[in-house]
Amino acid sequence: MNHVTGPLSLAYSLLNMSALPSLASMEKEMSSQQVRQEIAFISALDLLLIGSQKTGEASFTVVGGGKEWHHNDTDSYCVSDASSSVPDHPAINDLSFPFVLKPDQIKAVQAWVNNQYRGSIIYGSGTGKTEIAFECAKRRAELKKGIKSYSAKALNILLLVPRIVLVDQNYDRLVRYGISPEKIGRYFGEEKQINEITIATYHSALANLEVIRKAEMVIFDEVHLARGAFSKIFDAAKDDDSNGKKALLGLTATIDENDSRNASILTLLPPVRRYLIKDAVLDKRLARPIVHPIKVSLTEEEQELYDQYSTKIRNISRRFKRYDAKDMMALMQQTGFPRWQARAWFVNVKKRKQLLASAYNKLNAAVELIEKEHAGQKVMVFSETLESVRMLKNLLKARRIDSALIDSSTASYRRQKLLSEWGKRFHALLSVHTLEIGYDVPEARVEIILATTSNMNQIVQRIGRVIRKVQGKDSALIYLIYVSDTRDDNVLELVRKAIESSGGSEDEISGVQKFSALSSESSL
Repeated sequence: MNHVTGPLSLAYSLLNMSALPSLASMEKEMSSQQVRQEIAFISALDLLLIGSQKTGEASFTVVGGGKEWHHNDTDSYCVSDASSSVPDHPAINDLSFPFVLKPDQIKAVQAWVNNQYRGSIIYGSGTGKTEIAFECAKRRAELKKGIKSYSAKALNILLLVPRIVLVDQNYDRLVRYGISPEKIGRYFGEEKQINEITIATYHSALANLEVIRKAEMVIFDEVHLARGAFSKIFDAAKDDDSNGKKALLGLTATIDENDSRNASILTLLPPVRRYLIKDAVLDKRLARPIVHPIKVSLTEEEQELYDQYSTKIRNISRRFKRYDAKDMMALMQQTGFPRWQARAWFVNVKKRKQLLASAYNKLNAAVELIEKEHAGQKVMVFSETLESVRMLKNLLKARRIDSALIDSSTASYRRQKLLSEWGKRFHALLSVHTLEIGYDVPEARVEIILATTSNMNQIVQRIGRVIRKVQGKDSALIYLIYVSDTRDDNVLELVRKAIESSGGSEDEISGVQKFSALSSESSL
C-alpha cells in the first residue's frame, strides 16, 4: 500500500446525491479536477467514525477510479487497488507533444536513462528543459510497464519548483500535452492536492517531507536553488524499502560544480549532459546574445561614500582575517565586539551594493537607452535592489516615459496583466529578481542589466530571458551598464564566462566580440 500525503481538500464528484443529503455542503469544495467516485459511507458523522473504533483516530475510505483512498487525521492518504478488473496505467503515458523533440533534447533524455534514471541535465534557458523532464518521466513509466509487479500501477511523480508561478505554468503545460487534469495535483500554500503527478513548491515540500519520500520519481526544477536549508529535501529523496530505487532528475541552466555548497546536489544528481548558451546559439536554438558593456563612473559624492564603505569593509576583514560572507556569518555567532564588527561588515556591504545599484550615471544611462536608442520597443531592465528600480521608474516618469515594475510583492494576476500590457501601455518593464525564473518572453529583444551581481546563476537566467527564439528573431541586445573601477568590473568576466562556458570558438558569438571592442567605451 503506497502512502500519499495531502490535506482533506480533495474534490470528489458525488454519485447519487439524493441519497446523501447530509453531504450536500461538500459541493463547495469540488475542484476542476473532478473524478467520478462512489462514497462508501452514509453521513458526515459516519465519515468521522469509520475505523475510529479500531485506531482511536478519525478516518474514512473513498472508493472510486479503481482505487481505495483511506484517510486518517495525520493528514495522509493511502492508496490501494480497489478493483483488479480495471487496471490503471501511468498518466504520463498520455503525454503527446504537438512537436518533435530536438536532437539535443533526445540526447539529454537518453543520457539520464543510461545513468540509471538519475542525474542533472544542465541546459540553458529556452532549450526545453521542461519537455525533457516530461519525456524522462514517460521513459521511466515505460520501464515500469515492463515489470510485471508494476504493470497495472501508476507512476507517482513529484515535480518540485521554486516559485508558485511555475506550479501553474507546469500544470497548464501538462494539460496542453494531453495529461488529464484529474491526474495532476498542485501542492502549495493552502492548495494541497496530491495526485499521480503532483507539482509542489520547494517550501511546501520541505514542510511535509513525506510528499517526497512517497514519490517514485522526483524532478527538481532549478535544482541549483535547492541547497542550504533545502538539503533535507535530498535526504527525503533517497531510496527507501517501500518504493525501491527512485528516479531522480535535476534541471538547471547552470551550477557551480566547484562550490562546496552544491556538494549534496552533485552527489545525488551528478550532471549527465550539458547544453549551455553557446551550444544552443551555434545550433540556432537560441538567438545570438550581442552584449554591449557600457562603462560609467560615480559622481564625486558617490565616490566618497563608496570609498568609505570599502575602507570599513576592508579594515574589519583584515582585523579578523575573514574576507567573505560565509566567514563573517560564523563571526556573527560570537558575542561582544566580534559580533558587532561582523554586523558592521554586512551593513557596509549592503550600503555599497545599494550605492552601485542606484548610481546616478548608471540609471541615467538606462534612461537614455530607453528614450533614444529603443523608443517604442519592449525593453526589460534588471537591477539588484528595489530602491534602484523605483528610482529608475521616477526618472523615466520625469521624461514622460511610462514603465511598470514587477517585484516579489506583485500578485500573480497583476503580473500577468502587466505582461499583457507590456509593449502597448508601456515599453519598459523593470524588475529585481522576480522575472529571472519562470517567465517566457521570447518576443523581447532588448535587455538592460544594471550590473552589481557576482552570481553566475543569476547572470545566466537574465541573459536567458531575451535569447529565446521566436520567428524573425536571430539576435538579442544585452546592455551591461557597470561602474568602472569598482566591484562592478567583475561582472564583465562573469558574463563572458556565462556565454562561453560550453565551448566553441570565440568568434562565433558576436557578444564575445563586443567585449574587447566596447569595454573601454565611455557612458552614453
